[in-house]
Amino acid sequence: MNEISVCLVDDHQLFREGMKLLLEKLPFIREVREASSGQEFLDLLPGSVPDVVFMDIEMPGISGIETTRLALEQYPDMHVIALSMYGEEAYYTKMISAGVKGFLLKNSSIQEVEDAIVIVMEGKNYFSQEVVTGLVQGLTRKKKSRGRGGLSDREVEVLIHICKGYSNKEIADTLFLSKRTVDKHRENILLKTGAKNTAGLVMYAIQAGIIDI
Repeated sequence: MNEISVCLVDDHQLFREGMKLLLEKLPFIREVREASSGQEFLDLLPGSVPDVVFMDIEMPGISGIETTRLALEQYPDMHVIALSMYGEEAYYTKMISAGVKGFLLKNSSIQEVEDAIVIVMEGKNYFSQEVVTGLVQGLTRKKKSRGRGGLSDREVEVLIHICKGYSNKEIADTLFLSKRTVDKHRENILLKTGAKNTAGLVMYAIQAGIIDI
């Protein structure tokens, strides 16, 4: 991967300084900039557009959600990763709608931070495992989905169970299907949605309105 620039947007100075020190040790990081608020970040953009942005969700003034939306309207090629605390699941759908490419908990290891950067720079989405766990615990099926992307009724049913953390064997037992049938459904769902893994399926299901949190 070529050298990239990163910006940290968070109102807590100590957190920014600590994360900056860790990021600067990564061999592919060319520059790490900081912003203490959404407005400060937006003011920085015309002069220097970062490749990756770590965005706090809750900040005084302009929230991370609105900051992300405004920034990506002007600079859609930026890769925004939301920085989350436990208990902020209510904001995830809004951050996804705003255009974030991933979610990291603030207590993540530097290895996970590095993994997230590499994955979003490849054009994929990244959810930390803890975030996925928090999401699936609060998922419910919406009464009417906005868009299925060509999924059949059975595939939607299987997708909902995948998002809730069921294994293929558990889905087969619940829906009275063979595991081989569920395996095939999962393969078709991944193909139709373009998702690479369970986290990608969760994101797709939220965006399509198939599930809610």
